[in-house]
Amino acid sequence: MTIDLNAQREVVEAAYAEHDAAVSAARVRPEIAADSPIAEGYHLRPLAWADITRVAALEVELFGPSAWTMGMLTEELRGRGRWYVAAQPDGQGVPAPLVGYAGLWFDGDSCHLMTIGVDPRVAGHGLGGAMLDALIERAREIDAISLLLEVAVDNERAIAMYSSRGFTTIGLRKRYYQPEDVDAYTMQLPLRDGAAGS
Repeated sequence: MTIDLNAQREVVEAAYAEHDAAVSAARVRPEIAADSPIAEGYHLRPLAWADITRVAALEVELFGPSAWTMGMLTEELRGRGRWYVAAQPDGQGVPAPLVGYAGLWFDGDSCHLMTIGVDPRVAGHGLGGAMLDALIERAREIDAISLLLEVAVDNERAIAMYSSRGFTTIGLRKRYYQPEDVDAYTMQLPLRDGAAGS
């Protein structure tokens, strides 16, 4: 049993229609397995517009002063080349109780992990890793050169998760997270031969 991404069409359809040849080659919409083994009692599905209020609330809880606002989230989801997934308990409809969300941006060459968040009340169930795996799979499907991300230098749990999937540190961005003045590592997962460090 699968869930297609038609529910997310309004978020990405215009972007794909206008994309250049490199991006339009990736128009085939992947499916997310409804029984994706992320954790007993949870599954992945496409992020929907109806989720945005819940995502905004989780942003504040997870990221404090540097959280994306509702306006920033709206702009992000309307952006070109975005692809977002959500984690939620089995047997529940859209929107709540979404318990995780993650997304990427494909610029025509590389994919960029834009955000990943998991409700602290369900942390440790593998939801973050499952969403990350879905983003990696999507990046491979659309033939991205690599997947890039930034992570706070003091976020040891996230760094360990990324490292376990093959990401390596390729740079340091001073004072990247504002207003906290926290540095970030840039990490990369090469998806093609010779892509490391590109």
